[in-house]
Amino acid sequence: SKLVSAQSLETLARVVRKSGWLGLGSLLLIVLAACAPAVDPIFTEEVELSTSNLTTPASLTALPLPTLTASFTPVPTITPTSTPTNTPVPEITLLFTGQYVPGRCVQQAVEARGGADYIFDEIRQLIQSADLAVGTLNGTLSAISPPTGCTRTFVLAGSPEHADALREAGFDALSVATNHIKNCNFSACGDRAFFETLQNLNRVGIIPIGAGANLAIAMQPQIIKIHGVRFGIVSLGEIEPRAFASESEPGIAVLTAENLQQAIAEARAQADVVIFMPHWGPEYSPRPNPNQLRYAQLAVEAGADLVVGNHTHVVQAIQIIQEVPVFYGLGNFVFDQTWSQETTESVMLRVRFRGQELSSYELIPVYYGREGEVYLADETQSAEILERIANASQSIPGTEE
Repeated sequence: SKLVSAQSLETLARVVRKSGWLGLGSLLLIVLAACAPAVDPIFTEEVELSTSNLTTPASLTALPLPTLTASFTPVPTITPTSTPTNTPVPEITLLFTGQYVPGRCVQQAVEARGGADYIFDEIRQLIQSADLAVGTLNGTLSAISPPTGCTRTFVLAGSPEHADALREAGFDALSVATNHIKNCNFSACGDRAFFETLQNLNRVGIIPIGAGANLAIAMQPQIIKIHGVRFGIVSLGEIEPRAFASESEPGIAVLTAENLQQAIAEARAQADVVIFMPHWGPEYSPRPNPNQLRYAQLAVEAGADLVVGNHTHVVQAIQIIQEVPVFYGLGNFVFDQTWSQETTESVMLRVRFRGQELSSYELIPVYYGREGEVYLADETQSAEILERIANASQSIPGTEE
């Protein structure tokens, strides 16, 4: 498999050094290659869809899946590990992806192909190699909603087959505190589609994070134990009020300062490592807005060890706050927004722990094709994606020289 050229890496390194982006010395970024309106959702996305414009740019060329043990260079340690020399410390690998959107043109392709397994054919091995693989689901997986077809609509509804394909691909958990998680293609079926989505995930053994029958349930952390280390994951969303849970209504955990602090505190009391997964930020902007910056700071102060956000449909900046990495947005992992190269591209985030200590991370650039299938980015495309992240990171107040 190909790697980014030395010249490309030098160029990116100069950007990182100039911006002081990571604040922990030089860090190598490692590269591999919704049609009837519904009552429930309100959305603000601007979309341009037609079957004629759903083409994949000629420059987006997939690379062969690499041999994982040979294709990555270790990243310098972020937090030193201190353990007794006579006690083996397990290495634990976590993998995160951008948002998975199962509706519209993607769902039409899934119906035509008789299933969604094809989406992951080029990257399945990569996902399955992680001890814990976590995605973000922004849409419903329910049989109640009639298919919308490949049309302009804000109803992002998929069929239950997506859950089976996600599990077969290797996903263990999904953040569902997202703005389209109550989508349904006729009036007043949002709650039913919502519950069916959670049921379909549970049916295949995928843990849904950040949603439930009421706010208290949605706020609860999911504790996942791997090699003796307890990882506590919480997810909260701020985008769509009609998706919000209340004391008596189902929905997602609502992202507020108070809820954020409470959710992280509950996770901190039960887990060795706390991961905060917000659904936040402005669409199509690589730069986090003041709200994101404030919530990120609050999350770290409350005790989060890692922050991995989504929603914006494009990759966003990375920031280090008190030695805690904050990934503001990983981009679209699977969707049908093919009118721009930026919306088809994302990064998979691979994080390594030595016991309870985060030791390294890698960014793996990927893109999707016209039917939602995911590919590893090639050398040139990878460098472009990483440069956008670096430039956005440089724009964060306090990170420039």
